[in-house]
Amino acid sequence: MHPFSPTLYHTTLRHLAIAGLLSGLTGCQAAALTSMGIGGSTGINHAMNGIAYRTFSMPTLRVKKATITALGRMQIKVESTRKEDASEIIVAKTSNRNIEIAMESLSPNTTRMRTVAKDGLFYDSATAAEIIFQTEKVLGNS
Repeated sequence: MHPFSPTLYHTTLRHLAIAGLLSGLTGCQAAALTSMGIGGSTGINHAMNGIAYRTFSMPTLRVKKATITALGRMQIKVESTRKEDASEIIVAKTSNRNIEIAMESLSPNTTRMRTVAKDGLFYDSATAAEIIFQTEKVLGNS
């Protein structure tokens, strides 16, 4: 077989094209996860550091009461609550998680909720998102 035969040339081109296409797919997982997060959630946004966010079209006091009810249903102990500037802060704890929930009043009828659950140095975004989800359920039932 001659080193520049058409068969070898086409096979080499095919392999190079496949390698080029596959190398372009390495970023698709991140793009797919981002698009699922944008379109597939029920309004809960996650930051890269495991913090969950949600904005409610309800007054802060109502969201705070619903959050405390949700934590009780989840058997998560509320350690303290405090007011800090325009935010209400709830500090809660499980046997191995420290949780901080901040509710910021954006307007009289709009509240932004930020939930952080940490296990030592590591963030637990699943627990943070579940607290928001359970708060939504309580607000939906009230």
